[in-house]
Amino acid sequence: MKFEMMVKKTFDAELLHASMQVRYWEAAVVNDERDDEDGSLIPCRYGDLWTPYIELETGFVRNWPLGTRAKVHYKVCDAGVYTLIARDGTTIVVQEGYVPRMLGPEGYGDYVILEIDADGVIKNWKPDLAYFNTDD
Repeated sequence: MKFEMMVKKTFDAELLHASMQVRYWEAAVVNDERDDEDGSLIPCRYGDLWTPYIELETGFVRNWPLGTRAKVHYKVCDAGVYTLIARDGTTIVVQEGYVPRMLGPEGYGDYVILEIDADGVIKNWKPDLAYFNTDD
């Protein structure tokens, strides 16, 4: 006889990997210069995706070149994949869809709105993992 039971587990989440399809690359300012349509100035770009790896506790973007500052206001809507990664490197959960509030608190799920300083830290970073609660 088969029996299925849901079990809660606690994870040591360390990173958020966001992989977002940006509609307008020129909606970023990098080192006081407006980016172009091709997004040639913004770090963390991989093809058509913007892919920062963000430390949850500090807001430090691991794949950010030190000395670079940026303000992004990207329209992404539901074209993103957001992955929580544990301290040991394993994937905890993957969510697809709208932008999590911690990446765009004023963006209502459609926009990534961040300011990243020259040290690679997101200004006013407030991690909120409620987006990843899959109990719904």
